[in-house]
Amino acid sequence: MYRELLDAAADGDAERAETLLRKGTPADPADGAGSTALYRAAAAGRTGLVRVLLEAGADPGRISGGAEDGEDDGLPLCAAAAGGHVEAVEALLAAGADPAGRESGGWTPVLWAASGGRAGALHALLEAGAGAEDANDDGDTPLTLAARRGALGAVRALLEAGADPARPDGEGDTPLSIAYDWLGTQLESALLDQVADQAPEDAEFVVGRSRAEDGTDLVTVTAVDGEGRPAVRLECQRGHAAVATLLEDATGERLPFDELVERALPYRDVDEEAETWWTVAGSLQKRGDRETFEDAVRLCVSEDPRRRELAVDVLSQYGFTEEAKPFLEESLPVLRRMAATEGDERVLRSVLGALGHHADPRALPEVLEIVTAEGWTRTEADPAALAAVLPPGHAEGLALLVSMTRDPDPDVRDWATMGLAGLEEDTPLIRDALAVRLDDEDLGTVAEAARGLARRGDPRARAGIERVLAESDDDYARDIVTGL
Repeated sequence: MYRELLDAAADGDAERAETLLRKGTPADPADGAGSTALYRAAAAGRTGLVRVLLEAGADPGRISGGAEDGEDDGLPLCAAAAGGHVEAVEALLAAGADPAGRESGGWTPVLWAASGGRAGALHALLEAGAGAEDANDDGDTPLTLAARRGALGAVRALLEAGADPARPDGEGDTPLSIAYDWLGTQLESALLDQVADQAPEDAEFVVGRSRAEDGTDLVTVTAVDGEGRPAVRLECQRGHAAVATLLEDATGERLPFDELVERALPYRDVDEEAETWWTVAGSLQKRGDRETFEDAVRLCVSEDPRRRELAVDVLSQYGFTEEAKPFLEESLPVLRRMAATEGDERVLRSVLGALGHHADPRALPEVLEIVTAEGWTRTEADPAALAAVLPPGHAEGLALLVSMTRDPDPDVRDWATMGLAGLEEDTPLIRDALAVRLDDEDLGTVAEAARGLARRGDPRARAGIERVLAESDDDYARDIVTGL
């Protein structure tokens, strides 16, 4: 009978599993050994089936074993973490799975998640009390494993959880030295060499590229045997430059400004959201010293538009804290001048974003000039910048922001509504524009409109709050209206 349950788990068939369990099939193997259905469901990320098995009494801490190929050996939580199946991880933790449980070789859920670049699973495990300083029998730590993979999101999660950035692995390599080893490496070639050493003689090789969950480029090399079956498969993320930057900051290493610039430039259009670019820019922003500021200003007049773009992105929040913007009086004139003289559209978009971050009404003329220019393609950065610099009583700017709340692009509408809602000004025009957005198809925009109306004591906010709570499953939108 248990074999049928294993097959149902392999197929992800929760309905069939429920039927078998109702008929008396035990949730765990009766003989105390062998593969478990819970492990298979967790490894495949079948969260519904995981919950069914747990409710039927499956032990979340039971080691699965007995499969000839070894694929079913281990803890369900480790399997879910290795696959990045966050909901399955959370279900197992809620059922009492030990976040620090160990498999053979000393592998823990955190180690598996780190080695696979599973930042979401890492967050869930660390919040549940798992340690960021685990090590397996070979001395690998979560941070050395994540650094080797180039997993930016995982490295960031571990550092935020207090992982020691200088702790070496069993071979004496620190996370930073590991990241440095990969800098400048052509990932496809490096992985191909490793796979070829392990592949059958008649193997063919397939190279794939996709996105990792943290947005960095994911490279996969697979060796396929003569019968078309995958024989060896290796993955690596193109995040080592960003990882090195994070680790330098964490260990107090300070590289020259120009060296960090050269590190960022190749990645501007590689990562999904320019993660490496912004990691470097953020590192330079946090320095907050005069020397780096002057280096960034110098770069603003480079002949290379990509260097000017990075310089602007560094200046956009240079030295900013919650309490102060120490270089504002010097950086604002630089940005306003660039707004008038810059001919590259991408650089100009960075200038617009930087002016928005500075949030100084003196930049309103430049912001208006940019966002109303002929041929300019509007993005969410336009209303964000406009709202940030718009002073009370400026009729032209307010009318333009209100018009953006009706833009065909949902992202533009959302940011315009957010900006309008956050203005200190309170007029019938603002209230009515927000009330119109209560019928928006995007419930995040509805939530922003409701917040703006609630801040102004407008009873129409209630309709938006009720709609979001009734129709939205988005945590961000629900959080906005829950506190109103």
